[in-house]
Amino acid sequence: MARLPLDDENLPLFTVGQVSSMLEIQQAFLRRLDEFSVVRPSRSPGGQRRYTRREITVVQYVLGLVDEGMTLPGIRRVLELETQARQLAADRQRLAADRQRLAADRDSLRAERDELLRQRDALAARCDALAARCDELARRARS
Repeated sequence: MARLPLDDENLPLFTVGQVSSMLEIQQAFLRRLDEFSVVRPSRSPGGQRRYTRREITVVQYVLGLVDEGMTLPGIRRVLELETQARQLAADRQRLAADRQRLAADRDSLRAERDELLRQRDALAARCDALAARCDELARRARS
């Protein structure tokens, strides 16, 4: 079944008027969020702000922070730090997966090394036995 445009939470579909009506806030507040780089909606070819569903969710979150007394610059910083925290968490997960893979590679290489050392020791013992046999044959040939 084909996806509808409404299924895409990152598609800029909603105008300032629609968002202000949905959230029961002033259009001027949405413009201030844009001016303070708190929520930066994309623009239509005519220059109108167009909000995605994801941006509307952020506006709702911002409203809660404003109700708690935070300033727009403070809210912008909170959003930046939350984004950094999400990126760091993703990096941490990626690094943990890399660490597991590297540990498995290390264990595999250690096992391979141990097998090669075993083979080396077996070959050295065989060489020693052959050298002893050669020495024995050389002594017999001289006598």
